[in-house]
Amino acid sequence: MSDARLARALLILRVGLALFLFLWALDKIVVPDATVGVFDYFYKLSIGVTAARVIGGLEALLALAILFGAWKTWSYGLGLVLHAISTLASWEQLLSPFGDNHLFIAALPVLAAFVALFMLRERDTLWTVPGR
Repeated sequence: MSDARLARALLILRVGLALFLFLWALDKIVVPDATVGVFDYFYKLSIGVTAARVIGGLEALLALAILFGAWKTWSYGLGLVLHAISTLASWEQLLSPFGDNHLFIAALPVLAAFVALFMLRERDTLWTVPGR
């Protein structure tokens, strides 16, 4: 694969993952009560509506950093770690992926995409914030 083709593929992957994170961030800001319930059920953490919105805001900043390819090791790595944690938190739903749990299986290819983007971060050069 040529370097130009790989760069285009990584741009598509990066933009897709950034949009994925950004939509989840907006969900936390717009419907914080749902986030409070998710944190209580999956992470056994009690957070308030304000904390949910703050988490959403921070996640939106992370999504923007990924979108622009800024601080790749940190932003791509943090995106990977956060998504891995949320995927692991839903392990019970992944063991029974049909019926009410069918949307949880989408976490697996997204996790694989985060791993691939992180592994290829140095080759991701198209439309990124210049590094040092």
